Amino acid sequence: MPELPEVQALVADLGARLTGREIARFDVTAFSALKTFDPPVSALEGQTIDGVARHGKFLDLTAGENHLIIHLARAGWIRWRENAPTPGAGRGKGPLAARLVLRASTNGDAGLGEGSGFDVTEAGTKKSLAIWVVRDPREVPSIARLGPDPLEPGFTVEVLTGILTSAGRAQIKGVLRSQSVIAGIGNAYSDEILHVARMSPFKPADMSPEDVQTLYDAMQSTLRDAVARADGVAASELKAEKKSGLRVHGRTGEPCPVCGDTVRQVIYADSTFQYCPTCQTGGKPLADRVLSRLLK
Repeated sequence: MPELPEVQALVADLGARLTGREIARFDVTAFSALKTFDPPVSALEGQTIDGVARHGKFLDLTAGENHLIIHLARAGWIRWRENAPTPGAGRGKGPLAARLVLRASTNGDAGLGEGSGFDVTEAGTKKSLAIWVVRDPREVPSIARLGPDPLEPGFTVEVLTGILTSAGRAQIKGVLRSQSVIAGIGNAYSDEILHVARMSPFKPADMSPEDVQTLYDAMQSTLRDAVARADGVAASELKAEKKSGLRVHGRTGEPCPVCGDTVRQVIYADSTFQYCPTCQTGGKPLADRVLSRLLK
């Protein structure tokens, strides 16, 4: 799933390609993905894209008075297309969910001809990608409920302290992943942050001031390093870049890059997470079942 660093990189990449360009049309081929009907998708036609922004994991393309909001969910992605699509291709076929087609650029730049744009795709059979056309991003309920962004200047140690105190005995892994608590962090980067902080995923959120500072520093360094690595990387290469930079997430059975212990995982019904026993749980493995705790 694309998380804050990858979505931020998509914002930079798409912003450079799209800002100032005129939309010829936006076609939705996976109709279950479209969550709004007013304004209609056709309201985007002929509008100039004023910019691309991010709200947590949501992409936001501003076009005239409207916003095209895209949440890529677990298996969605943006694929830039230099040339016009084949007429009639893609409707009801394969992973294509939506397609943005641009009008020819008037500035003479190469690669910005009629029909360039991007495809929104979603792999797999479980379809959860979502698209909205709205006048205000906060009309999207999930955006209206977002917690603070951890890379915003106002996200301080004091803000994190308040969040963790309110969460009480809740497991820190779940708190970091909750978008209504902190926006943009998902399964992968919560694993990475907790590994850097040397904390168990099951540690209670209400922790000492020293531990809050450690977690805050780990959060900032992990996310900012990932954003820096992804800066300038084309959308087609972001997935590979993300995977190459991960320390423990998705690396079950491999040696921990810090201590050399074997990275282990816990499997839930619809997700898994990875951790290093030596770095994070005092050498004790976590029971691999729902509602696990440290083995006694």
